[in-house]
Amino acid sequence: MEAQAIARYVRISPRKANRVMALIRGKSIDEARAILKFSPGKAPKFVEKVLNSAVANAVNNFELSEDDLYVARAYANKGPVLKRFRIGTQGRVNPVKKYTSHLYIILEEKE
Repeated sequence: MEAQAIARYVRISPRKANRVMALIRGKSIDEARAILKFSPGKAPKFVEKVLNSAVANAVNNFELSEDDLYVARAYANKGPVLKRFRIGTQGRVNPVKKYTSHLYIILEEKE
């Protein structure tokens, strides 16, 4: 049985989110939470939110025990890019891209 959680349009670049997702992939829930707690940056905060949501989905919807779960798949896909502009020198405008991500975490029961 697998449970999943998705966070869409999160204001972090997919590259930074995927670096954190790679750290927790294949780990137990307690181990993943410990890794996220001590990881620097803002990406672990978003990932931890999705992880907690996936655990809640597994416990409430499928009546699975939290101790028997592990992170089977965790990845971030590219979301829409927000295009903004900054004032440059001599009256020019410089484009700024603000990247968004869709975060996916899928949990499965240990065998």
